[in-house]
This record gives sequence, structure tokens and C-alpha cells, in this order.
Amino acid sequence: MEKKDLLKDVIKHIDIKSFDSTPIINAMRDMSFTSRDTASAADILEMMLNDKECSNWLILAGSTSAGGCMQAYVEMVKNNMIDVVVATGASIVDMDFFEALGFKHYKGTQFIDDNFLRDNYIDRIYDTYINEEELQVCDTTIKAIADGMKPGAYSSREFIKEMGKYLTQHSVKKDSLVQVCYEHNVPIFVPAFSDCSAGFGLVKHQIENPNAHVSIDSVKDFKELTDIKIAANVTGLFMVGGGVPKNFAQDTVVCAEILGHDVPMHKYAVQITVADPRDGGCSGSTLKEAASWGKVSTTHEQMVYAEATSVVPLILSYVFHRGSWKNRKKREWSKLFK
Repeated sequence: MEKKDLLKDVIKHIDIKSFDSTPIINAMRDMSFTSRDTASAADILEMMLNDKECSNWLILAGSTSAGGCMQAYVEMVKNNMIDVVVATGASIVDMDFFEALGFKHYKGTQFIDDNFLRDNYIDRIYDTYINEEELQVCDTTIKAIADGMKPGAYSSREFIKEMGKYLTQHSVKKDSLVQVCYEHNVPIFVPAFSDCSAGFGLVKHQIENPNAHVSIDSVKDFKELTDIKIAANVTGLFMVGGGVPKNFAQDTVVCAEILGHDVPMHKYAVQITVADPRDGGCSGSTLKEAASWGKVSTTHEQMVYAEATSVVPLILSYVFHRGSWKNRKKREWSKLFK
């Protein structure tokens, strides 16, 4: 078996517009366990879309973008369902930006010798493969973007905006999340920006420019997202996974309070995860636990314990076909920083 034999079956991203999951969600509402939780999550997202005061944030962690949900998130932006994205670097750079450059993720298997994959420069995400040589092109593209910027400290939002600008001229795949967010003035924050291909590119950029270079200021990230929370006041979180992006988004309520602003807890919250809360983690605590920290209201919150690629398409297809997004006001929070 050769490398080309492993990198031939392309992951196809699901199109939430192509099917209507409404009958499934409606049936789940009268079922039990994860099915009923999934229907409840869909109802809460629908409430977020109908609340004219609410600014909706998409929180992404994990590998659902590589696993086939990438275009579902793009549709959320294009159809004005969300106003802010907070994500891991892998979701934004290694998966979305990577595909915007013309590269693909491939169907593979977890039942394989990983040393064989390493010898062939193939990276594995469970049953999904990535060509490491192509991923390194992504690294060097990040470096090239940094090389063309004025030296200084930038928030991840500012740097990702430059990535979006770059894609308007150089993208192979035009419908990426980074580019669509840039075109719709939806800011993307990656609070751990160096934990992905961006990190490799920025390290090389700084090594070659030791006295005057681009760096990422995570404190500036926190301040900017808190500025959005203060300006928005009423907010809802749709969280796929958890970890740093989840905590970063939730902590804006506490940060605003410390800065002397009286803002409400996030009014709505959905988290889709397979993490277990019993070790004190659950990708950053359950939503009810977050209420004790003053982060999330427990009035409209739902934990969904499911592998996200199995339920996200159902939820998003449901709200897309309900059409409530057609009546939402565009926030365009990127303009807050001009």
C-alpha cells in the first residue's frame, strides 16, 4: 500500500440545506435520553435566533470541521445565525484554512499502524487522514501572511482577519469559514492560537525576524471578546466541544463584571460533548456548574452528550428550515474594532 492509496477517498461536508430534519427533531422531542436532549438543544438555538436582543456565538473545539461539519458552520454565518466564532486553532487553521488553500481531508481507518502513517507523512484524526506535506504548506502560508504584516502584537481576531483578506485573493475553495466570516464581518477568536499550524508558521516568522515581528496577544483577545459581550449585553452560546474556547467565551461575563460593567450571564447555552463531568472537567464544567461562577443562566441551557457529527447536522438543518434567521439583525461585530 502506498501513500496515494490512503489519500483518495475525500471527506464530503454535509449540506444542511439539502435535507429537512424537522420531522426527526419533532419525533425526538417525544423520545428519551440523547434524542430528547438533542431536540431541546434545537429548540434553544431556535429561541436564540428569535430573540431580537440576543447575539449568538458559535464555540468550536474538537475535529468536527475535519469530520464533515465544516460547511454547516459556514451556513450559520452566511445565513446570519451567529455573530462571533470562538474556536481552537485546529478548527480554524488546520481544517478550514487548510481546505481553503485547496487541500482535503480523507476517509481512513483507526485500525492501521500509525508508524506506517508517520513513515508516509500522513496525520490521523481517528478515522480521518491529512497529508502532512500539505499541512506544512498551510504552516508556511501563515508565515507568509505574518511576514507581510507590520510588526507588533495582534489579537487572534486581527490576524485571522488578515487570513480572510488573503483568501479573498488566493483561495482555491471560496466558501471557507475564515473567508465567509471576513466577508460578513463576523470576528473569529482563537484564544490558543499557537496550538496549531499557525504556531509553526509564527515561530518560523519570529526566528527569521528576531527584532521586529508579529506576535499574538491573548490578553487583547480576552479584552476584545469582553468588549463584544459588553456591547451585545444579551448573548447565547452554541458550543460544539468545550475546553479553552468554551471557557474563554464564558469568562467574558466575569471579566466584564471585574471591569465594572453590569452585564447578564449568557442567557442561552447549548453544549454538545462526550466529556465526563465527574473528574471536574467536562471540557470546562457542565452548564449548570458554570452558573455557580456567574457565567451561564440555567433558564435555557442544555447539555447534549453525543458525538457532535451525529447531532449537529440535525440541529442546524432544523433551524435552517425553520427560517427564523431571516428576521435577525446583523451585528457585524468586526466593525466594533475599526
